Amino acid sequence: MASDLDFSPPEVPEPTFLENLLRYGLFLGAIFQLICVLAIIVPVPKSHEEAEPSEPRSAEVTRKPKAVALSASKRPKKESKKKR
Repeated sequence: MASDLDFSPPEVPEPTFLENLLRYGLFLGAIFQLICVLAIIVPVPKSHEEAEPSEPRSAEVTRKPKAVALSASKRPKKESKKKR
């Protein structure tokens, strides 16, 4: 009865090229996601050069181009008469 047991490892086929590609692609994707999550969690101190630009802009100068872009993209709606 003890001689009937087979303790040899099961035969597992070698992974194909596409299976290997999928496996390592998933590993790289997981590493990329971890880096992205860490970038959100860990604050990065701003350098002195980025904090103070050489030419300070006023709030009015930055708002005017946005207002022009918004007004250029929006068209006035036609007013239609109500039918009774």
